[in-house]
Amino acid sequence: RRRQDPPIIHDLRVSLEEVYNGSTKRMKISRKRLNPDGRTVRTEDKILTIEIKKGWKEGTKITFPKEGDETPNTIPADVVFVLKDKPHSHFKRDGSNIVYHARVSLREALCGCAIHVPSMEGRSVPLTTQDVVKPGARKRISGKGLPFPKNPDRRGDLIVEFEVIFPDFIATSSKEVLKRHLPMS
Repeated sequence: RRRQDPPIIHDLRVSLEEVYNGSTKRMKISRKRLNPDGRTVRTEDKILTIEIKKGWKEGTKITFPKEGDETPNTIPADVVFVLKDKPHSHFKRDGSNIVYHARVSLREALCGCAIHVPSMEGRSVPLTTQDVVKPGARKRISGKGLPFPKNPDRRGDLIVEFEVIFPDFIATSSKEVLKRHLPMS
């Protein structure tokens, strides 16, 4: 009885845009195939086509049964591709949500601000806040994240996480004004 070789696993790196829109990847593999004599082998290249579905999560496995090397005594291994997210310049993935880090000045954090948040569609979403924004505070923009894998017509959220930039120096006169107007705690 022939045994099957263990699966051959490859990482498949995808961008958030590919997960957002869905895409097709073609992966070239080299494998050994038996010659007609059943004993000698030849190397053959094959292109495997992978349909990346909208919203697929990191770690999703795509299996191509028995596409590994052939030998006289074993069943060819399955070839498995495992989805891995490529780093993105603006966003970090959190399931079907995406997180955007917004940098605001201390003045904007205390007095309110309007920022433009990039979205996966390539447009910017205006976000205005009048509240005090603490470092690490989060605001949620519903439905602007990645598609849900099981229901691609619905989307996760775009989460804006605030980083407050403190000044390196404040003039003495400004410090006096702040001491008079800001609460102690």
